[in-house]
Amino acid sequence: MLTKTRAIVLHSMKYGEDKTIVEMLTADFGRVSFVCRLPKTQKGKLKKQLFQPLTMLSIEFDHRQGGGLQRLRDVQMSQPFTSIPFDPVKLSISLFVAEFLLYATRGEQQNEALFQYVENGILWLDGQSRSFANFHLVFMMRLSRFIGFFPNLDDYHDGDCFDLRNGTFVAVRPSHADVVEPAEAERINTLMRMGFESMHLFQMNRHERNRIAEFILTYYRLHVPNFPELKSIEILKELFEF
Repeated sequence: MLTKTRAIVLHSMKYGEDKTIVEMLTADFGRVSFVCRLPKTQKGKLKKQLFQPLTMLSIEFDHRQGGGLQRLRDVQMSQPFTSIPFDPVKLSISLFVAEFLLYATRGEQQNEALFQYVENGILWLDGQSRSFANFHLVFMMRLSRFIGFFPNLDDYHDGDCFDLRNGTFVAVRPSHADVVEPAEAERINTLMRMGFESMHLFQMNRHERNRIAEFILTYYRLHVPNFPELKSIEILKELFEF
């Protein structure tokens, strides 16, 4: 069945001599894998530039039930970026977010709220000129609401630890090692309550920000099957001196 939907590119890789496999998050079908042939000249409709990480597209494809690789019929850029490809810091953040989403949304079915959250977050980052150092932290924590393991913030009290395994704030430190101590648990609780517009009010230095990022990624590894160590986190750790 020929269908149209909005899509966000997460990853692309060469397949064979002239084909590319593209992983996308779509508004109407969740995660979908596509195979397409990219022409060696500029005459074809499909161009490599359309499949850069986080590119927002309007796509048409022959949707076939049962999964497997789908075949694109038409691709148009729906929301051209104004700053992400041209700002080294934003570009680094976008590559990290794309890799993170590649694994965090794996297996996700149709979820309009999830797609809308991701789309709005990316567009917010593209439109900001400053105060986005905490973007990836807020983005990751709030995404957990849409995939089923956002913590209950009403359980938090001053001095609590954060139990990463059970996704709860607890007064008594659990016996296992997957726990965030009170000082950093308070930061995580604060970040969970913030949106993109307000996160600039929460100040952290680079070391503190990187610690929180590691805790959040550990949280995802504990709750999302086969969630790996992300390669792009090492580049992200070098950003933002303050």
